[in-house]
Amino acid sequence: MNEHPAPSIPQLQLNTGASIPQIGLGTWPLDDDEVERAIVDAAGLGYRHIDTAEKYGNEVGVGRGIRATGIDRGEFFVTTKLDGKFQGDDRAIAGLEASLERLGLDYVDLLLIHWPLPQRDLFVSTWRTFEKLLERGLTRAIGTSNFSPAHLKTLMAQTAIVPAVNQVQLSPQIPRDEYRAFHDEHAIVTVAWSPLGGGNRLLDHEILRQLGEEYGVSPAQIVLRWHVQQGIVPIPKSKTPERMRANLDVFGFELSRDDMLMLDRLVGGEKAVDPDVDGH
Repeated sequence: MNEHPAPSIPQLQLNTGASIPQIGLGTWPLDDDEVERAIVDAAGLGYRHIDTAEKYGNEVGVGRGIRATGIDRGEFFVTTKLDGKFQGDDRAIAGLEASLERLGLDYVDLLLIHWPLPQRDLFVSTWRTFEKLLERGLTRAIGTSNFSPAHLKTLMAQTAIVPAVNQVQLSPQIPRDEYRAFHDEHAIVTVAWSPLGGGNRLLDHEILRQLGEEYGVSPAQIVLRWHVQQGIVPIPKSKTPERMRANLDVFGFELSRDDMLMLDRLVGGEKAVDPDVDGH
């Protein structure tokens, strides 16, 4: 394969005025020890965007990993998420304080509601608590995860702050066109979890193999380039330094318009989560 030197990671501006690195390191399902090693390796390769969650059970390891890099905390963009047990009036205050204690940090860069859980009808009151946490400086930005456009409309109609990001399952097989259009309309950054597809079956597709040969990169790099070329922030997960390096090395080539359209035709073949019924 051709060597593509990895340029510095582009930054996308959030509606807070802060910026988010356009590729991040996913950390689920790594445990504390695994994630500590992964962050040290990833930081050495140039990663500065780390994505975790209370539910992942690895925030202690994330914090240890950040400190072990010897890199100033201010250079990292750290995201965590609070799940259903922290929904409702002010419950997220103790939730974030506990996450910060585990992380060993004074603040996170981005705090997300992990799932909307609309049947509980608590995500609006939870968001109002997130607004308080933002005002207190315990997080630099607030956002959502796994929210549909309908959920976002409900949220935005009853609260003051538009989410900085919405993190959703997104890949060429699950492109979430309706979500992305809504995000773009309201200046919400789209972050993609599982950008390489569940179980990597996506990466076995013949089209990706052919494009990888044409561009001199791997199928995974083709898929991640598809994301970043559309202004999406993918957060691929890996604990293998070689894969981390490849996942980061997607800014030295550009897919043609025809090849982008070819990837758009890969829709289907993977189960999409349903934000109305899934979550925890």
